[in-house]
Amino acid sequence: MQQSPVIFSEQLAVNGKVIAIAELNATKALNALSLPMILLLTQQLNRWQSNDSIAVVILKGAGDKAFCAGGDVVSLYHHFKNESFPINDEKIVASKAIDFFQQEYQLDQLIHDYTKPILAWADGYVMGGGVGLMAGASHRVSTEKTLMAMPEVTIGLYPDVGASWFLNKMPDNIGLFLGLTGAMFNGVDAQYLGLADYLINSNTIDDIVEQLLKTNWNRDSQNHKLLNNILSPLAIAEKNQPESLIVKHRVIIAELTKADNVFEIYQNIIDCDLSGDNEELFDSQWLEQAQKKIQNGSPLSCALIYQQLKQSENYTLAQCFKSELNLSLRCCQQKEFSEGVRALLVDKDRNPQWRYKNINDIDDKIIEWFFVPLSIK
Repeated sequence: MQQSPVIFSEQLAVNGKVIAIAELNATKALNALSLPMILLLTQQLNRWQSNDSIAVVILKGAGDKAFCAGGDVVSLYHHFKNESFPINDEKIVASKAIDFFQQEYQLDQLIHDYTKPILAWADGYVMGGGVGLMAGASHRVSTEKTLMAMPEVTIGLYPDVGASWFLNKMPDNIGLFLGLTGAMFNGVDAQYLGLADYLINSNTIDDIVEQLLKTNWNRDSQNHKLLNNILSPLAIAEKNQPESLIVKHRVIIAELTKADNVFEIYQNIIDCDLSGDNEELFDSQWLEQAQKKIQNGSPLSCALIYQQLKQSENYTLAQCFKSELNLSLRCCQQKEFSEGVRALLVDKDRNPQWRYKNINDIDDKIIEWFFVPLSIK
């Protein structure tokens, strides 16, 4: 019998309150979110929210490799595989893409607005849609094994799932840099960037659940504080934490992204000379990987990432999700996204045939088209 792609369980705490657990269960796909998983999570989170006996919800990934490695974009690729690009507006707003993205963003918004405490256990890989899932949780835990990224530039897309909101909140243009390069960062970085609240050893999850079951839970508002009191003492001492890659590169990231247009920023990152051996200033290996990702990524995506972050600087979270839905559907209308998924995740030849070889060849009118509102019901 095939197991559910999300496993839900409930455990009784000492005073009759309940600890609810939602475990993403698609280990072969590193717990990447499919539409059925999104719908299951949304339905169950709504049930738990209206159940007074539920004290805390834990959101975690099955296996020891990943919390969630993104959204199931491969299914979207297969949905559009036989289409002629560009796909017209009427067809795209009636496609599977609108179901997938709309439901995913509604789930992310639900987590942001949730009244009960949600403990997001972000252990292992946390990519794209996985970052979107954890970003809105009230109690976000990263571990010494956490590796995060918004790598959509490598598949001809852009950072969505609320990234227009949380990347813009990062200091020193770091959010823009992470979006353009898809660079990886660790659990310490996640705390520094406001994406995690605690850094806790990965082997403590069972002990944490035990403590939750021994706690006398109260109303939702008090339960947030009670969960704080359990997690805070477990934080890894600063002297034992992995080194932050982002903090080490703050100065150089700010320098590379200080231009007022994406063309210069793109070129600055690609042309950055890493031949020096000054480890105090930067880790050349980390920056080389960031350079390779932007070099191999879609120039069109880079232009879209810059524009999306720029125009959403003062948006509310709800406005960010609305604009992202429009942009995601626009991306599905063009071949770039489909080609990126094919090259990286389907055929895996890592040789995408991008529409533009040079970012300077992209006309402003092309970018403007992606931001023209679709008629979405």
